[in-house]
Amino acid sequence: MTEAHIFALGLALACLAGVRAYLTVFGVGIAGLMGWVDLPSALAVTTSPWVLGTAGALAVVEFGADKIPGVDSGWDLLQTLARIPAGAFLAAATLSDDGQLGAGALALGATAALGTHALKATTRAVINASPEPVSNWTASLGEDATALGALALVFAHPFIALGLLLTVMVLGALVVFALARWVWRRGRRLLPQADASTA
Repeated sequence: MTEAHIFALGLALACLAGVRAYLTVFGVGIAGLMGWVDLPSALAVTTSPWVLGTAGALAVVEFGADKIPGVDSGWDLLQTLARIPAGAFLAAATLSDDGQLGAGALALGATAALGTHALKATTRAVINASPEPVSNWTASLGEDATALGALALVFAHPFIALGLLLTVMVLGALVVFALARWVWRRGRRLLPQADASTA
């Protein structure tokens, strides 16, 4: 694998960690444990039974919590403490030849994870402000499918996986902008009606 492939792989894993950190760590660990990929030495820790068990259990908890309106936003806020460090570690560990985690790679991974995490959290906050609950389930299942699909693709074709992730991020940002405008306009329309009823 070339240096460019390794760079794309590290960045893609960091982006995924910003959306589904536990599932990403679990997927990396399983891929290494099953021998599907040769993990860098710094990522070998993900094949530990303790890491796999903890990440797998938390991925199941996240799957449920992420489907409940309101709870998902609280979960996203709490997971800021996990997703960004996980993204930093995954990127730096992937880019490390000797097992030493470089400061630049840690910063790159943290920035990538922060970007996808912020997009996810903002999207959920806007969706929770809308009255119908179906969009919450749709968004969560879409995130699940994206994370699983990207994990399946990331080791075989890291450039394609990274390209798809970046495309989803751009489209997601456009959707958030459109939803935010819709919620804002709806709120402004309802405000005069509320003022009139209290007058």
